[in-house]
Amino acid sequence: MTNIIVLDGHTLNPGDLSWEGFEKLGKLTVYDRTPADKVVERIGDAEIVITNKTPITKEVLEAAHGIKYIGVFATGYNVVDVDAAQARGIPVTNIPAYSTAAVAQFAIGLLLEICHNIGHHSQAVHSGRWEACWEFCFWDWPQIELAGKTMGIIGFGRIGQATAKIAAAMGMEILAYSRTETDEGRKAGRYVPLDELLAKSDVVSLHCPLTPATQGIINKDSIAKMRDGAILVNTARGSLVNEQDLADALNCGKIMAAAVDVVSEEPIKGDNPLLKARNCFITPHIAWAPRETRARLMDIAVENLAGFLADAPVNVVNG
Repeated sequence: MTNIIVLDGHTLNPGDLSWEGFEKLGKLTVYDRTPADKVVERIGDAEIVITNKTPITKEVLEAAHGIKYIGVFATGYNVVDVDAAQARGIPVTNIPAYSTAAVAQFAIGLLLEICHNIGHHSQAVHSGRWEACWEFCFWDWPQIELAGKTMGIIGFGRIGQATAKIAAAMGMEILAYSRTETDEGRKAGRYVPLDELLAKSDVVSLHCPLTPATQGIINKDSIAKMRDGAILVNTARGSLVNEQDLADALNCGKIMAAAVDVVSEEPIKGDNPLLKARNCFITPHIAWAPRETRARLMDIAVENLAGFLADAPVNVVNG
């Protein structure tokens, strides 16, 4: 029977999903999480290795000779040395397009929190401030109406376009910057050069992959091209942003507010400059986390492995 090892299953399935799909495909062992010094030991002679964020390095591949397949519980697969895997004839699969609706929804949720500070005002009511108020209402920050404003979306794939559709439904104009332009994208927004997007957007939302070309795409130079008082939302990858440059822009008011679900090093470290920046909303990488979204991820991961076992591989990222 095929041995299947899941190195870090807790984040995907903290107990509200079933591993039954994998159990039907082989002998399954699931670890909640695996420290780096235990990876080789836990893989042992297993043929199938599944990881979420536990690195599978060249050194791991050299030590774990039985691996025939690596599945990643995510769209991004930079935790695996895919070149070293390919050199050994080991396919690596990922999970494409499972979180489109959830991440788009979350990006808009972050934007609405900036516009209304809903959580803060709810806490203020519960603390008695409304009860003690002379007026019938109060607010601690200016409220922002999005209709008529412009959203610039950097990265206009599935998630970017889904975000655009929600923003457009609220009356926003959509500008898009992407390395590729598609007919579907033209229906959802207007493609423009990056500098034009930065100059004209009231809100900039990041939805591009992290590559050498996009790393630090938001930095002091690109921020200088943005409108004064613009809003930044990042639900993509933390390293798209130079965090010190963003913190500086928030603290001086160049950027009015930012909301990020991702940071450059996760979990966040106490010295991250965004923790002390003005008007910076930070959530712990949860845009992908609705149960429905995670169940979809699980189903696709099972299908990926079933395809490999049937000599009909799908979603292979390393050829």
